[in-house]
Amino acid sequence: QVQLVESGGGLVQAGGSLRLSCAASGLTFSSYAMGWFRQAPGKERDFVAGISWRAGNTAYKDSVKGRFTISRDNAKNSVHLQMNSLKPEDTAVYYCAAGVTEHSLIVRTRKGEYDYWGQGTQVTVSS
Repeated sequence: QVQLVESGGGLVQAGGSLRLSCAASGLTFSSYAMGWFRQAPGKERDFVAGISWRAGNTAYKDSVKGRFTISRDNAKNSVHLQMNSLKPEDTAVYYCAAGVTEHSLIVRTRKGEYDYWGQGTQVTVSS
């Protein structure tokens, strides 16, 4: 049974930082591209960042480039999202996702390309 468990969310002031973590189990982690998505109230779930399973390639939503960094540790079956210079518009529930891929450097950016999802962690940025 595949499980993705996010942690690290919370309340932070604008300009602050948070580090989200996602612990994966029940899958061959090193065969999955990983991603972070977010969903604000009344909005669609959007791509935030993605990383290939060999950890060589990354992709980011334009509005978070230069502020967010995705990384993974295949030995610990975990993926992280370092979020700096947070803004109120970053407020959302953040979801970790895993998508199987045959190619080690593929980054997945679409919701439909992901097979498994975590339950989400709330990030609230106050102004």
